[in-house]
Amino acid sequence: MTPTVDFPVPARALAIGAHPDDVEFGCGGTLAKWAAAGCTIHHLVCTDGSKGSWDPEADPHRLVMVRQEEQRAASRALGGTGAVTFLAWRDGELESGLRQRAEVCGWIRQIRPDVVLGHDPWKRYRLHPDHRHAGLLTVEGIVAARDPHFFPEQAWPAHRPGALMLWEADMANHVEDISTSIEAKLAALLQHRSQFRSTMAIDDPEATDQYDRFAARVRTKSADHGAGANLAYGEQFALLTDL
Repeated sequence: MTPTVDFPVPARALAIGAHPDDVEFGCGGTLAKWAAAGCTIHHLVCTDGSKGSWDPEADPHRLVMVRQEEQRAASRALGGTGAVTFLAWRDGELESGLRQRAEVCGWIRQIRPDVVLGHDPWKRYRLHPDHRHAGLLTVEGIVAARDPHFFPEQAWPAHRPGALMLWEADMANHVEDISTSIEAKLAALLQHRSQFRSTMAIDDPEATDQYDRFAARVRTKSADHGAGANLAYGEQFALLTDL
């Protein structure tokens, strides 16, 4: 399949992630590129991130606060000026139920994004249940948000986004060129300092070689994503426009 390249820059974009840092890994370069072109980018994080540490002595309540501040800083590093919202469902226990769907629907109706981005819930062999459920909530939230008879008690009118872009897709059909925004993606990822050891293999924050190895991994993956479209760096998505 020959992928399409570079969706028109939307006025508003909403990225929905399971945890703080998921959005930056999945679509950080795309959001940074769009923000630089005038798009207002919004983050919606489904869980509280309270289990995001390998330290058994870590205080989950403090970790929640730290990860929220890291996510806000990451959004700013991408050029974000929109909302950074936390649904605060318990990390590792996210469900794609009606209560959660209503919340996602409400934020889609309130923000009224032209494009929604999220996890592909149908990725094969996905281990983390939060990623799968966050992807389902993204898809199901769009369906609910577009139709006025879903959750009619909500204060906002129905809204139908123009496109849905799912990252980590097995069947990607679209690539965004992030050659000019790869450094912003890296800068945003490095705001998530609490995840250095568990996610980025940075055991020593003072060891520049560990930063370099992490950056090389991000660049290599982005280069692989861009290669099929003859781009230096890219982010791949399953793009759906018939919503």
